[in-house]
Amino acid sequence: MSDITPGTPAVPLHVEDPNVGPRVAFRPESGTPRPVVGAAVVDEVAAPTVVLAARRSAPEVLAGLWEFPGGKVEPGEDPRAALVREVREELGVHIRLDREVAADHPEGWLLGNGARMRVFTAEIVEGDPQPLEDHDRLEWRALDRAALQELDWIPADRPIVDALVELVRPGG
Repeated sequence: MSDITPGTPAVPLHVEDPNVGPRVAFRPESGTPRPVVGAAVVDEVAAPTVVLAARRSAPEVLAGLWEFPGGKVEPGEDPRAALVREVREELGVHIRLDREVAADHPEGWLLGNGARMRVFTAEIVEGDPQPLEDHDRLEWRALDRAALQELDWIPADRPIVDALVELVRPGG
C-alpha cells in the first residue's frame, strides 16, 4: 500500500523525453526510500569460487568501503531489470542473474538509510568489469567467509556476505 497522499510533497525527477529532450517532471515524495538491488557477481553461477567486490569512491561518507555493485530501482522498474541496468552503468558489463540471496524480510536486507536491498547472484556474460561509476577499485575475492570479511564492507552488507557464502558454499 502506498503512503502517497494528495498532500504528499513532490520532488523533481529529471527525465529524457524523446519528443522534447531533457525535462523536469515531479514525482511524489513518499518518505520511504526507493528499493535497492545488489549483484553478487561470481565467476560462474554453477560452481562459484570468487565474488566481485567494489570499493566505493562516493559519496564521501561511504568512500573506501566495499559493497556489492547495484543501485536504486526506478519507479515502475522491475528489480531484476534495474540490477542489470545498474551493473552495466557502474561496471560496463552485462550480467545474467541467478538466485536471490534471501533476507529475513520479503523486501530484502535493511540498509542504514532505511531502504531495503534485494541481492542476486550473477555472472558476467559480456564485458570486462571496470570501476566506471561510484567505485575506484574492483577485486575478485575467494568465496570464503574469512577472506571476504577482511574487506571493510559497508556495515549493512556484512550479513549479506555471510548469507552469500552460506548460499553458494554451505559451511564455507
